[in-house]
Amino acid sequence: MSMQDNSRLHSLVMSSPIGELTLVADQDSIYEIRFGHDDCATVPRTNAILELAKQQLEQYFVGGRQHFDLSMRPQGTLFQQQVWRELLMVGYGELASYQDIAIAIGNPKAVRAVGAANGRNPIPIVIPCHRIIGSNGKLTGYAGGLRIKEQLLGLENAGSKGGLL
Repeated sequence: MSMQDNSRLHSLVMSSPIGELTLVADQDSIYEIRFGHDDCATVPRTNAILELAKQQLEQYFVGGRQHFDLSMRPQGTLFQQQVWRELLMVGYGELASYQDIAIAIGNPKAVRAVGAANGRNPIPIVIPCHRIIGSNGKLTGYAGGLRIKEQLLGLENAGSKGGLL
């Protein structure tokens, strides 16, 4: 099913310490997490996978979850899918550079393409694109804004010190 066929997708808006998040899923898998309240063309009705995603995100924000256990169907090119799978290998509280990801996928010259794929990640937080930084160690762009990226990294750096509230 393509993202153009929204008739089978449902959405749920949840509050979080970084603002509202709109979760989008079908009956089985998460498709997107959008920053803010998004009146997307989906049925604004929850289901079991949306409730599970909401619960796991709430646990993450209070420092109680470091790994997500969700069925996901991010929509993208084969290259984007490859980058997103590699992002999942960057652990909680860890950082990697775009160069690190390019090398890990066997394409060390694809740093800019990795950056573009990172920026198009449709399931931020769960697919941890916020953990990717520039080769110089500086924070670079983030779909939710650098302030949110800093907050997420701060939460993970805090580890079990109480989460983000």
